[in-house]
Amino acid sequence: MSERPGRERELASLYATARSLTALGDVEDVLESIVRHAHDLIGTDFTYLSLLGDDGTLSITASEGTISAAFRSARIPPHTGLGGKVVDTRSAQWVEHYFEGGHLRHDPGFDSVVDSEGLVALLGVPLLVRDRVIGALFAAHRSRRGFRTDEIALLSAFADHAAIALDNARLYEESRSALAVMQRAQAVHEALTGAVLAGGGPLVVAGELAGQLGGQVEILDRDGVLLARGGAEEPASSEPGRDEVIAGVIEQARRAGRAVTAPGPDGRCHSAATVRAGDSLLGTVVWSHSEQPSAVDARSLELATHVVGLLILKDNAVADAAERLSGELLTELIVAGPQVSATQRTRARSRGVDLDALNVVVIASADGVTAAGLVRHLHPIARQDSGLAGEHLGQAVLIAAAGPAEPFARTVHQRLRAASGGPVTVVCERVTGHDWARAVSRAAGCTAVVRHLGARDLGTTTDRFALYALAFDADRRDELDRFLADAIGPLLDYDTKRSTELVATLDAYFGNDGNLRRTARALRVHLNTLLKRLDRAADVLGHDWRAADDLPLRLAVRLECLRRAVLR
Repeated sequence: MSERPGRERELASLYATARSLTALGDVEDVLESIVRHAHDLIGTDFTYLSLLGDDGTLSITASEGTISAAFRSARIPPHTGLGGKVVDTRSAQWVEHYFEGGHLRHDPGFDSVVDSEGLVALLGVPLLVRDRVIGALFAAHRSRRGFRTDEIALLSAFADHAAIALDNARLYEESRSALAVMQRAQAVHEALTGAVLAGGGPLVVAGELAGQLGGQVEILDRDGVLLARGGAEEPASSEPGRDEVIAGVIEQARRAGRAVTAPGPDGRCHSAATVRAGDSLLGTVVWSHSEQPSAVDARSLELATHVVGLLILKDNAVADAAERLSGELLTELIVAGPQVSATQRTRARSRGVDLDALNVVVIASADGVTAAGLVRHLHPIARQDSGLAGEHLGQAVLIAAAGPAEPFARTVHQRLRAASGGPVTVVCERVTGHDWARAVSRAAGCTAVVRHLGARDLGTTTDRFALYALAFDADRRDELDRFLADAIGPLLDYDTKRSTELVATLDAYFGNDGNLRRTARALRVHLNTLLKRLDRAADVLGHDWRAADDLPLRLAVRLECLRRAVLR
Protein backbone atom coordinates (compact mmCIF):
# COMPACT_ATOMS: atom_id res chain seq x y z
CA MET A 1 0.00 0.00 0.00
CA SER A 2 2.92 2.31 0.77
CA GLU A 3 4.23 1.85 -2.82
CA ARG A 4 0.85 2.55 -4.47
CA PRO A 5 1.06 6.39 -4.59
CA GLY A 6 4.52 6.15 -6.19
CA ARG A 7 3.27 3.65 -8.78
CA GLU A 8 0.32 5.88 -9.59
CA ARG A 9 2.63 8.87 -10.07
CA GLU A 10 4.85 6.79 -12.39
CA LEU A 11 1.89 5.64 -14.46
CA ALA A 12 0.50 9.17 -14.66
CA SER A 13 3.91 10.42 -15.75
CA LEU A 14 4.15 7.59 -18.30
CA TYR A 15 0.86 8.46 -19.98
CA ALA A 16 1.56 12.18 -19.83
CA THR A 17 4.91 11.76 -21.54
CA ALA A 18 3.40 9.35 -24.09
CA ARG A 19 0.78 11.98 -24.97
CA SER A 20 3.47 14.63 -25.32
CA LEU A 21 5.40 12.41 -27.76
CA THR A 22 2.42 12.09 -30.09
CA ALA A 23 2.32 15.88 -30.50
CA LEU A 24 5.82 15.97 -32.00
CA GLY A 25 6.41 15.61 -35.72
CA ASP A 26 10.15 16.06 -36.15
CA VAL A 27 12.29 12.92 -35.76
CA GLU A 28 15.08 14.73 -33.90
CA ASP A 29 12.58 16.28 -31.47
CA VAL A 30 11.01 12.90 -30.80
CA LEU A 31 14.39 11.26 -30.13
CA GLU A 32 15.42 13.99 -27.68
CA SER A 33 12.03 13.88 -25.94
CA ILE A 34 12.18 10.10 -25.56
CA VAL A 35 15.52 10.06 -23.72
CA ARG A 36 14.63 13.12 -21.61
CA HIS A 37 11.34 11.62 -20.38
CA ALA A 38 12.89 8.16 -19.89
CA HIS A 39 15.64 9.77 -17.81
CA ASP A 40 13.04 11.47 -15.63
CA LEU A 41 10.94 8.32 -15.28
CA ILE A 42 13.73 5.93 -14.25
CA GLY A 43 16.04 8.37 -12.49
CA THR A 44 19.34 6.79 -13.61
CA ASP A 45 22.68 8.58 -14.09
CA PHE A 46 22.23 8.78 -17.84
CA THR A 47 19.87 7.50 -20.54
CA TYR A 48 20.54 6.97 -24.23
CA LEU A 49 18.79 5.63 -27.33
CA SER A 50 20.42 3.61 -30.12
CA LEU A 51 18.89 2.94 -33.54
CA LEU A 52 19.52 -0.25 -35.50
CA GLY A 53 21.27 0.12 -38.86
CA ASP A 54 20.80 -2.07 -41.92
CA ASP A 55 24.01 -3.93 -41.04
CA GLY A 56 22.77 -4.75 -37.51
CA THR A 57 24.95 -2.13 -35.80
CA LEU A 58 23.48 -0.03 -32.96
CA SER A 59 24.34 3.69 -33.12
CA ILE A 60 23.64 6.17 -30.31
CA THR A 61 21.40 8.91 -31.70
CA ALA A 62 20.17 10.72 -28.55
CA SER A 63 21.21 10.89 -24.88
CA GLU A 64 20.36 12.59 -21.58
CA GLY A 65 22.80 13.01 -18.70
CA THR A 66 26.52 13.66 -18.78
CA ILE A 67 28.31 11.33 -21.22
CA SER A 68 31.45 11.81 -23.25
CA ALA A 69 31.62 12.53 -26.99
CA ALA A 70 33.50 9.23 -27.46
CA PHE A 71 30.60 7.29 -25.96
CA ARG A 72 28.02 9.16 -28.04
CA SER A 73 29.91 8.27 -31.25
CA ALA A 74 30.41 4.61 -30.32
CA ARG A 75 28.99 1.82 -32.48
CA ILE A 76 27.83 -1.48 -30.99
CA PRO A 77 28.53 -4.39 -33.39
CA PRO A 78 25.77 -6.96 -34.03
CA HIS A 79 25.20 -9.56 -31.29
CA THR A 80 27.56 -7.62 -28.97
CA GLY A 81 27.03 -6.39 -25.41
CA LEU A 82 23.73 -5.84 -23.71
CA GLY A 83 22.36 -4.00 -26.75
CA GLY A 84 23.04 -6.97 -29.00
CA LYS A 85 21.24 -9.26 -26.55
CA VAL A 86 18.22 -6.92 -26.40
CA VAL A 87 17.99 -6.95 -30.22
CA ASP A 88 18.50 -10.72 -30.52
CA THR A 89 15.96 -11.63 -27.78
CA ARG A 90 13.55 -8.75 -28.54
CA SER A 91 13.08 -8.36 -24.77
CA ALA A 92 14.34 -6.31 -21.80
CA GLN A 93 17.81 -7.22 -20.46
CA TRP A 94 19.87 -5.84 -17.56
CA VAL A 95 23.12 -6.36 -15.68
CA GLU A 96 24.27 -5.17 -12.23
CA HIS A 97 27.82 -4.83 -13.51
CA TYR A 98 28.57 -4.71 -17.23
CA PHE A 99 31.99 -6.37 -17.02
CA GLU A 100 30.80 -9.10 -14.68
CA GLY A 101 27.98 -10.15 -16.99
CA GLY A 102 29.52 -13.37 -18.18
CA HIS A 103 26.58 -14.13 -20.44
CA LEU A 104 27.36 -11.12 -22.66
CA ARG A 105 29.50 -11.14 -25.77
CA HIS A 106 32.10 -8.38 -25.48
CA ASP A 107 33.81 -6.26 -28.10
CA PRO A 108 37.23 -4.80 -27.12
CA GLY A 109 36.56 -1.49 -28.83
CA PHE A 110 33.19 -0.89 -27.21
CA ASP A 111 34.41 -2.24 -23.85
CA SER A 112 37.12 0.41 -23.84
CA VAL A 113 34.54 3.17 -24.35
CA VAL A 114 32.28 1.69 -21.61
CA ASP A 115 35.21 1.51 -19.17
CA SER A 116 36.30 5.11 -19.80
CA GLU A 117 32.71 6.28 -19.32
CA GLY A 118 32.44 4.45 -15.98
CA LEU A 119 29.27 2.63 -16.98
CA VAL A 120 28.44 -0.19 -14.52
CA ALA A 121 24.75 -1.11 -14.26
CA LEU A 122 22.70 -1.13 -17.44
CA LEU A 123 19.08 -1.76 -18.39
CA GLY A 124 18.03 -2.05 -22.04
CA VAL A 125 14.58 -2.48 -23.62
CA PRO A 126 13.76 -2.94 -27.33
CA LEU A 127 11.97 -0.41 -29.53
CA LEU A 128 9.45 -2.47 -31.53
CA VAL A 129 7.43 -1.27 -34.52
CA ARG A 130 5.06 -3.73 -36.15
CA ASP A 131 6.96 -6.60 -34.53
CA ARG A 132 10.27 -5.29 -35.93
CA VAL A 133 13.16 -4.08 -33.75
CA ILE A 134 14.26 -0.58 -34.81
CA GLY A 135 16.56 0.13 -31.83
CA ALA A 136 16.92 0.03 -28.04
CA LEU A 137 16.45 2.40 -25.09
CA PHE A 138 18.99 2.22 -22.26
CA ALA A 139 19.10 3.43 -18.64
CA ALA A 140 22.58 3.36 -17.05
CA HIS A 141 24.27 3.83 -13.63
CA ARG A 142 27.89 4.43 -12.79
CA SER A 143 27.61 2.15 -9.75
CA ARG A 144 26.48 -1.40 -9.17
CA ARG A 145 22.76 -1.85 -8.73
CA GLY A 146 19.90 -4.11 -9.70
CA PHE A 147 16.73 -3.11 -11.56
CA ARG A 148 13.35 -3.80 -10.06
CA THR A 149 10.55 -5.46 -11.99
CA ASP A 150 8.45 -2.30 -11.88
CA GLU A 151 11.35 -0.24 -13.31
CA ILE A 152 11.79 -2.69 -16.14
CA ALA A 153 8.04 -2.74 -16.84
CA LEU A 154 7.86 1.06 -16.73
CA LEU A 155 10.76 1.55 -19.16
CA SER A 156 9.39 -1.20 -21.45
CA ALA A 157 5.95 0.40 -21.51
CA PHE A 158 7.45 3.77 -22.26
CA ALA A 159 9.62 2.25 -25.02
CA ASP A 160 6.49 0.83 -26.67
CA HIS A 161 4.91 4.29 -26.79
CA ALA A 162 8.19 5.86 -27.86
CA ALA A 163 8.66 3.42 -30.76
CA ILE A 164 5.21 4.27 -32.12
CA ALA A 165 5.86 8.00 -31.79
CA LEU A 166 9.25 7.62 -33.49
CA ASP A 167 7.75 5.63 -36.35
CA ASN A 168 4.98 8.21 -36.81
CA ALA A 169 7.57 10.99 -36.86
CA ARG A 170 9.59 9.10 -39.48
CA LEU A 171 6.49 8.61 -41.66
CA TYR A 172 5.59 12.25 -41.27
CA GLU A 173 9.10 13.35 -42.22
CA GLU A 174 9.15 11.02 -45.23
CA SER A 175 5.78 12.38 -46.36
CA ARG A 176 7.01 15.92 -45.90
CA SER A 177 10.18 15.14 -47.87
CA ALA A 178 8.14 13.48 -50.63
CA LEU A 179 5.90 16.54 -50.79
CA ALA A 180 8.94 18.80 -51.03
CA VAL A 181 10.31 16.64 -53.84
CA MET A 182 7.05 16.88 -55.75
CA GLN A 183 6.70 20.62 -55.20
CA ARG A 184 10.25 21.33 -56.35
CA ALA A 185 9.95 18.99 -59.32
CA GLN A 186 6.61 20.57 -60.21
CA ALA A 187 8.17 24.03 -60.09
CA VAL A 188 10.88 22.90 -62.55
CA HIS A 189 8.21 21.29 -64.75
CA GLU A 190 6.15 24.49 -64.79
CA ALA A 191 9.22 26.57 -65.68
CA LEU A 192 10.02 24.27 -68.62
CA THR A 193 6.38 24.23 -69.75
CA GLY A 194 6.32 28.03 -69.68
CA ALA A 195 9.47 28.16 -71.80
CA VAL A 196 7.90 25.87 -74.41
CA LEU A 197 4.60 27.76 -74.46
CA ALA A 198 6.56 30.94 -75.04
CA GLY A 199 7.93 29.39 -78.23
CA GLY A 200 11.20 28.02 -76.93
CA GLY A 201 12.84 25.07 -78.65
CA PRO A 202 15.22 22.37 -77.40
CA LEU A 203 18.00 24.92 -76.83
CA VAL A 204 15.79 27.05 -74.57
CA VAL A 205 14.56 23.99 -72.65
CA ALA A 206 18.11 22.69 -72.14
CA GLY A 207 19.23 26.10 -70.88
CA GLU A 208 16.23 26.45 -68.55
CA LEU A 209 16.71 22.98 -67.08
CA ALA A 210 20.44 23.57 -66.58
CA GLY A 211 19.58 26.84 -64.85
CA GLN A 212 17.22 25.02 -62.48
CA LEU A 213 19.47 22.03 -61.73
CA GLY A 214 22.96 23.40 -62.35
CA GLY A 215 25.61 21.63 -64.38
CA GLN A 216 25.17 20.84 -68.05
CA VAL A 217 22.10 19.42 -69.81
CA GLU A 218 22.11 17.74 -73.21
CA ILE A 219 19.03 16.72 -75.21
CA LEU A 220 19.61 13.85 -77.64
CA ASP A 221 17.28 12.43 -80.28
CA ARG A 222 16.37 8.73 -80.50
CA ASP A 223 19.56 8.02 -82.48
CA GLY A 224 21.77 9.75 -79.91
CA VAL A 225 22.34 12.85 -82.06
CA LEU A 226 22.73 16.06 -80.05
CA LEU A 227 19.71 18.36 -80.42
CA ALA A 228 20.65 21.00 -77.83
CA ARG A 229 23.07 21.70 -74.98
CA GLY A 230 22.56 24.08 -72.05
CA GLY A 231 24.53 25.10 -68.98
CA ALA A 232 27.71 26.95 -68.13
CA GLU A 233 30.03 23.94 -68.21
CA GLU A 234 32.05 23.30 -71.34
CA PRO A 235 31.48 19.93 -73.01
CA ALA A 236 34.12 17.46 -71.85
CA SER A 237 34.15 15.42 -75.03
CA SER A 238 37.90 14.90 -74.75
CA GLU A 239 37.61 13.42 -71.26
CA PRO A 240 38.73 9.77 -71.51
CA GLY A 241 35.90 7.35 -70.86
CA ARG A 242 33.19 10.03 -70.67
CA ASP A 243 31.32 8.90 -73.78
CA GLU A 244 31.36 5.28 -72.61
CA VAL A 245 29.91 6.25 -69.21
CA ILE A 246 27.15 8.32 -70.80
CA ALA A 247 26.32 5.56 -73.30
CA GLY A 248 26.07 3.09 -70.43
CA VAL A 249 23.83 5.40 -68.38
CA ILE A 250 21.53 5.93 -71.37
CA GLU A 251 21.22 2.18 -71.91
CA GLN A 252 20.45 1.61 -68.21
CA ALA A 253 17.84 4.39 -68.25
CA ARG A 254 16.15 2.81 -71.28
CA ARG A 255 15.94 -0.54 -69.50
CA ALA A 256 14.91 0.86 -66.11
CA GLY A 257 12.34 3.38 -67.35
CA ARG A 258 13.54 5.98 -64.80
CA ALA A 259 16.45 8.36 -64.17
CA VAL A 260 19.81 6.60 -63.72
CA THR A 261 23.10 8.10 -62.48
CA ALA A 262 26.70 6.90 -62.77
CA PRO A 263 30.03 8.53 -61.82
CA GLY A 264 32.34 9.67 -64.59
CA PRO A 265 36.13 9.26 -64.73
CA ASP A 266 36.71 12.81 -63.43
CA GLY A 267 34.36 12.44 -60.45
CA ARG A 268 31.40 14.18 -62.05
CA CYS A 269 28.04 12.41 -62.09
CA HIS A 270 26.13 11.75 -65.31
CA SER A 271 22.37 11.20 -65.14
CA ALA A 272 20.05 10.14 -67.96
CA ALA A 273 16.29 9.87 -68.36
CA THR A 274 14.62 8.66 -71.54
CA VAL A 275 11.98 10.61 -73.46
CA ARG A 276 9.09 8.38 -74.47
CA ALA A 277 5.63 8.62 -76.00
CA GLY A 278 3.89 5.34 -75.21
CA ASP A 279 6.23 2.59 -76.37
CA SER A 280 8.11 4.87 -78.76
CA LEU A 281 11.55 6.16 -77.80
CA LEU A 282 11.89 9.83 -78.74
CA GLY A 283 15.22 10.73 -77.16
CA THR A 284 17.19 11.16 -73.94
CA VAL A 285 17.94 13.99 -71.51
CA VAL A 286 21.49 13.76 -70.10
CA TRP A 287 22.53 15.82 -67.07
CA SER A 288 26.21 16.17 -66.06
CA HIS A 289 26.88 17.64 -62.61
CA SER A 290 29.40 17.69 -59.79
CA GLU A 291 27.37 16.03 -57.01
CA GLN A 292 25.19 12.98 -56.51
CA PRO A 293 21.63 14.05 -57.43
CA SER A 294 19.00 14.32 -54.74
CA ALA A 295 15.54 12.78 -55.00
CA VAL A 296 14.26 16.23 -56.01
CA ASP A 297 16.79 16.46 -58.84
CA ALA A 298 16.05 12.95 -60.12
CA ARG A 299 12.31 13.60 -60.12
CA SER A 300 12.82 16.97 -61.83
CA LEU A 301 14.85 15.30 -64.55
CA GLU A 302 12.13 12.68 -65.10
CA LEU A 303 9.40 15.34 -65.30
CA ALA A 304 11.55 17.33 -67.71
CA THR A 305 11.41 14.44 -70.17
CA HIS A 306 7.64 14.93 -70.44
CA VAL A 307 8.13 18.52 -71.64
CA VAL A 308 10.96 17.49 -73.96
CA GLY A 309 8.75 14.71 -75.32
CA LEU A 310 5.98 17.17 -76.21
CA LEU A 311 8.56 19.42 -77.84
CA ILE A 312 10.03 16.58 -79.92
CA LEU A 313 6.54 15.40 -80.93
CA LYS A 314 5.67 18.93 -82.02
CA ASP A 315 8.89 19.27 -84.02
CA ASN A 316 8.37 15.82 -85.52
CA ALA A 317 4.84 16.74 -86.54
CA VAL A 318 6.08 19.91 -88.22
CA ALA A 319 8.89 17.98 -89.92
CA ASP A 320 6.51 15.22 -91.04
CA ALA A 321 4.16 17.79 -92.56
CA ALA A 322 7.05 19.51 -94.33
CA GLU A 323 8.41 16.20 -95.61
CA ARG A 324 4.97 15.15 -96.83
CA LEU A 325 4.62 18.42 -98.76
CA SER A 326 8.14 17.91 -100.15
CA GLY A 327 7.19 14.44 -101.39
CA GLU A 328 3.94 15.67 -102.93
CA LEU A 329 5.71 18.48 -104.82
CA LEU A 330 8.42 16.05 -106.00
CA THR A 331 5.78 13.69 -107.43
CA GLU A 332 3.99 16.59 -109.16
CA LEU A 333 7.20 17.73 -110.84
CA ILE A 334 7.98 14.22 -112.08
CA VAL A 335 4.45 13.53 -113.36
CA ALA A 336 3.71 16.98 -114.82
CA GLY A 337 6.70 16.89 -117.14
CA PRO A 338 9.12 19.67 -118.10
CA GLN A 339 6.46 22.40 -117.90
CA VAL A 340 6.56 24.03 -114.44
CA SER A 341 3.49 25.96 -113.31
CA ALA A 342 3.54 29.26 -111.43
CA THR A 343 1.86 27.55 -108.47
CA GLN A 344 4.61 24.95 -108.31
CA ARG A 345 7.26 27.64 -108.40
CA THR A 346 5.53 29.50 -105.55
CA ARG A 347 5.26 26.36 -103.43
CA ALA A 348 8.91 25.55 -104.11
CA ARG A 349 10.05 29.08 -103.17
CA SER A 350 8.13 28.84 -99.88
CA ARG A 351 10.35 25.88 -99.09
CA GLY A 352 13.52 27.68 -100.15
CA VAL A 353 13.81 25.62 -103.35
CA ASP A 354 14.78 27.09 -106.72
CA LEU A 355 13.31 24.73 -109.35
CA ASP A 356 15.67 26.05 -112.03
CA ALA A 357 18.66 24.96 -109.93
CA LEU A 358 17.52 21.34 -109.43
CA ASN A 359 19.94 19.62 -111.77
CA VAL A 360 20.37 16.05 -110.42
CA VAL A 361 18.12 13.13 -109.57
CA VAL A 362 19.16 10.38 -107.16
CA ILE A 363 17.58 6.94 -106.75
CA ALA A 364 18.48 5.01 -103.58
CA SER A 365 17.78 1.37 -102.70
CA ALA A 366 18.96 -1.07 -100.05
CA ASP A 367 18.21 -4.64 -99.05
CA GLY A 368 16.02 -4.84 -95.97
CA VAL A 369 15.18 -1.10 -95.96
CA THR A 370 11.91 0.23 -97.33
CA ALA A 371 11.76 3.16 -99.70
CA ALA A 372 10.01 5.15 -96.97
CA GLY A 373 12.88 4.36 -94.60
CA LEU A 374 15.44 5.65 -97.09
CA VAL A 375 13.36 8.74 -97.82
CA ARG A 376 13.47 9.60 -94.10
CA HIS A 377 17.26 9.78 -94.40
CA LEU A 378 17.10 11.68 -97.70
CA HIS A 379 15.06 14.56 -96.27
CA PRO A 380 17.97 16.09 -94.28
CA ILE A 381 20.10 15.98 -97.45
CA ALA A 382 17.29 17.64 -99.40
CA ARG A 383 17.02 20.42 -96.82
CA GLN A 384 20.78 20.96 -96.87
CA ASP A 385 21.00 21.07 -100.68
CA SER A 386 17.76 23.03 -101.25
CA GLY A 387 16.07 20.08 -102.90
CA LEU A 388 13.11 17.72 -102.56
CA ALA A 389 12.83 14.12 -101.40
CA GLY A 390 10.02 11.61 -101.50
CA GLU A 391 8.79 8.22 -102.61
CA HIS A 392 7.74 7.79 -106.23
CA LEU A 393 6.46 4.50 -107.65
CA GLY A 394 8.07 2.59 -104.81
CA GLN A 395 11.46 4.29 -105.25
CA ALA A 396 13.32 6.59 -102.82
CA VAL A 397 13.98 9.74 -104.89
CA LEU A 398 16.00 12.89 -104.27
CA ILE A 399 16.03 15.93 -106.57
CA ALA A 400 18.73 18.40 -105.63
CA ALA A 401 20.99 21.22 -106.74
CA ALA A 402 24.52 19.88 -106.96
CA GLY A 403 27.84 20.32 -108.67
CA PRO A 404 29.54 17.37 -110.40
CA ALA A 405 27.24 14.34 -110.27
CA GLU A 406 29.85 11.69 -109.40
CA PRO A 407 31.09 13.31 -106.13
CA PHE A 408 27.51 14.12 -105.15
CA ALA A 409 26.47 10.49 -105.64
CA ARG A 410 29.34 9.32 -103.43
CA THR A 411 28.45 11.85 -100.73
CA VAL A 412 24.80 10.78 -100.67
CA HIS A 413 25.90 7.14 -100.57
CA GLN A 414 28.16 7.74 -97.57
CA ARG A 415 25.47 9.61 -95.63
CA LEU A 416 22.78 7.04 -96.36
CA ARG A 417 25.10 4.20 -95.45
CA ALA A 418 25.94 5.84 -92.12
CA ALA A 419 22.29 6.59 -91.37
CA SER A 420 20.89 3.17 -92.33
CA GLY A 421 23.81 1.16 -91.00
CA GLY A 422 24.15 -1.07 -94.06
CA PRO A 423 24.96 -1.26 -97.79
CA VAL A 424 23.10 1.18 -100.03
CA THR A 425 22.97 1.57 -103.81
CA VAL A 426 22.85 5.18 -105.02
CA VAL A 427 22.57 6.12 -108.71
CA CYS A 428 22.64 9.75 -109.87
CA GLU A 429 21.46 11.21 -113.21
CA ARG A 430 21.76 14.79 -114.40
CA VAL A 431 18.59 16.71 -115.32
CA THR A 432 18.22 18.87 -118.41
CA GLY A 433 15.35 21.20 -119.22
CA HIS A 434 13.30 20.35 -116.10
CA ASP A 435 12.78 16.84 -117.48
CA TRP A 436 12.85 15.16 -114.07
CA ALA A 437 10.67 12.29 -115.30
CA ARG A 438 13.27 11.15 -117.85
CA ALA A 439 16.07 11.49 -115.30
CA VAL A 440 14.12 9.46 -112.73
CA SER A 441 13.38 6.78 -115.34
CA ARG A 442 17.04 6.48 -116.37
CA ALA A 443 18.31 6.47 -112.78
CA ALA A 444 15.73 3.88 -111.70
CA GLY A 445 16.51 1.66 -114.70
CA CYS A 446 20.23 1.95 -114.11
CA THR A 447 19.70 1.06 -110.44
CA ALA A 448 17.93 -2.16 -111.45
CA VAL A 449 20.78 -3.00 -113.86
CA VAL A 450 23.46 -2.23 -111.25
CA ARG A 451 21.80 -4.43 -108.64
CA HIS A 452 21.22 -7.21 -111.16
CA LEU A 453 24.93 -7.13 -111.88
CA GLY A 454 25.53 -7.79 -108.19
CA ALA A 455 26.49 -4.32 -106.94
CA ARG A 456 24.86 -3.55 -103.57
CA ASP A 457 27.04 -0.87 -102.00
CA LEU A 458 28.14 2.06 -104.16
CA GLY A 459 27.40 5.63 -105.21
CA THR A 460 27.64 6.15 -108.95
CA THR A 461 26.11 7.83 -112.01
CA THR A 462 24.32 6.45 -115.05
CA ASP A 463 27.30 7.53 -117.18
CA ARG A 464 29.46 4.88 -115.50
CA PHE A 465 27.08 2.23 -116.87
CA ALA A 466 26.59 3.70 -120.36
CA LEU A 467 27.48 0.30 -121.84
CA TYR A 468 24.15 -0.98 -120.52
CA ALA A 469 22.16 2.13 -121.49
CA LEU A 470 20.22 0.12 -124.09
CA ALA A 471 18.65 -1.75 -121.17
CA PHE A 472 17.61 1.21 -119.02
CA ASP A 473 17.22 4.19 -121.37
CA ALA A 474 13.60 4.43 -122.51
CA ASP A 475 14.63 6.59 -125.47
CA ARG A 476 16.67 3.70 -126.88
CA ARG A 477 14.08 1.00 -126.39
CA ASP A 478 13.48 0.62 -130.12
CA GLU A 479 17.22 0.10 -130.71
CA LEU A 480 17.28 -2.59 -128.05
CA ASP A 481 14.24 -4.33 -129.51
CA ARG A 482 15.81 -4.43 -133.00
CA PHE A 483 19.12 -5.77 -131.69
CA LEU A 484 17.42 -8.48 -129.61
CA ALA A 485 15.16 -9.49 -132.49
CA ASP A 486 18.15 -9.92 -134.80
CA ALA A 487 20.33 -11.76 -132.27
CA ILE A 488 17.94 -13.93 -130.20
CA GLY A 489 14.48 -13.28 -131.66
CA PRO A 490 13.74 -17.00 -132.28
CA LEU A 491 14.71 -17.86 -128.69
CA LEU A 492 12.43 -15.15 -127.29
CA ASP A 493 9.50 -16.35 -129.41
CA TYR A 494 10.12 -19.98 -128.45
CA ASP A 495 10.23 -19.19 -124.71
CA THR A 496 7.07 -17.07 -124.96
CA LYS A 497 5.01 -19.67 -126.83
CA ARG A 498 6.16 -22.74 -124.87
CA SER A 499 6.95 -21.19 -121.45
CA THR A 500 10.51 -22.52 -121.64
CA GLU A 501 13.70 -20.91 -120.28
CA LEU A 502 16.21 -21.15 -123.11
CA VAL A 503 17.39 -17.53 -122.67
CA ALA A 504 17.83 -18.01 -118.92
CA THR A 505 19.71 -21.24 -119.59
CA LEU A 506 22.16 -19.48 -121.95
CA ASP A 507 22.60 -16.66 -119.41
CA ALA A 508 23.57 -19.20 -116.73
CA TYR A 509 25.84 -21.04 -119.19
CA PHE A 510 27.72 -17.84 -120.12
CA GLY A 511 27.79 -16.72 -116.49
CA ASN A 512 29.58 -19.95 -115.53
CA ASP A 513 32.12 -19.66 -118.37
CA GLY A 514 30.64 -22.65 -120.22
CA ASN A 515 31.22 -25.08 -117.33
CA LEU A 516 28.40 -27.62 -117.71
CA ARG A 517 28.36 -28.97 -114.15
CA ARG A 518 28.39 -25.50 -112.52
CA THR A 519 25.66 -24.37 -114.90
CA ALA A 520 23.48 -27.39 -114.06
CA ARG A 521 23.92 -26.70 -110.35
CA ALA A 522 23.04 -23.04 -110.82
CA LEU A 523 19.86 -23.96 -112.71
CA ARG A 524 19.15 -26.90 -110.37
CA VAL A 525 18.66 -29.30 -113.26
CA HIS A 526 20.22 -32.60 -114.24
CA LEU A 527 23.23 -32.46 -116.55
CA ASN A 528 21.33 -34.33 -119.28
CA THR A 529 18.50 -31.78 -119.06
CA LEU A 530 21.03 -28.96 -119.51
CA LEU A 531 22.56 -30.62 -122.58
CA LYS A 532 19.13 -31.06 -124.14
CA ARG A 533 18.34 -27.35 -123.55
CA LEU A 534 21.61 -26.25 -125.16
CA ASP A 535 20.95 -28.48 -128.18
CA ARG A 536 17.40 -27.13 -128.43
CA ALA A 537 18.78 -23.54 -128.40
CA ALA A 538 21.02 -24.43 -131.37
CA ASP A 539 18.03 -25.93 -133.21
CA VAL A 540 15.88 -22.83 -132.58
CA LEU A 541 18.64 -20.42 -133.63
CA GLY A 542 19.34 -22.53 -136.74
CA HIS A 543 23.08 -22.76 -136.23
CA ASP A 544 25.62 -24.28 -133.85
CA TRP A 545 26.24 -21.18 -131.73
CA ARG A 546 28.91 -22.99 -129.69
CA ALA A 547 31.13 -23.39 -132.76
CA ALA A 548 30.81 -19.77 -133.90
CA ASP A 549 31.66 -16.31 -132.57
CA ASP A 550 29.17 -16.04 -129.68
CA LEU A 551 29.89 -12.40 -128.62
CA PRO A 552 26.66 -10.96 -130.16
CA LEU A 553 24.74 -13.83 -128.58
CA ARG A 554 26.32 -13.25 -125.17
CA LEU A 555 25.59 -9.52 -125.32
CA ALA A 556 21.99 -10.07 -126.44
CA VAL A 557 21.30 -12.61 -123.68
CA ARG A 558 22.77 -10.29 -121.04
CA LEU A 559 20.81 -7.26 -122.30
CA GLU A 560 17.57 -9.26 -122.31
CA CYS A 561 18.12 -10.32 -118.69
CA LEU A 562 18.92 -6.74 -117.72
CA ARG A 563 15.81 -5.48 -119.51
CA ARG A 564 13.71 -7.97 -117.54
CA ALA A 565 15.29 -6.70 -114.30
CA VAL A 566 14.42 -3.11 -115.24
CA LEU A 567 10.82 -4.00 -116.13
CA ARG A 568 10.09 -5.88 -112.89
